[in-house]
Amino acid sequence: MNKAQFVELVQKSGAYKTKVEAEDAIKAFTDAVTEALVAKEEVSLVGFGSFSTSLQKGKSGTVPGTTKTYNTADKMVPKFKPGKGLKEKIENGK
Repeated sequence: MNKAQFVELVQKSGAYKTKVEAEDAIKAFTDAVTEALVAKEEVSLVGFGSFSTSLQKGKSGTVPGTTKTYNTADKMVPKFKPGKGLKEKIENGK
């Protein structure tokens, strides 16, 4: 599903009058989640899931076929853990 199709689905599901209103709602949601994650806060939506951040440790290794080595730095990455309600709906939708 691409963005345009998703906007249409949100418009229909949320009873928005226009696609612009639906797109604004999607943008507001994604901006709010992003802002919370940047502040290292967790966003929990009961029945849907939770968004959080986690520290991903750096790695070191060798480039295949050469003797060159590399190191990556530690970094913060976003995580999503689906909730029980979402898991059940997906399982029953088979």
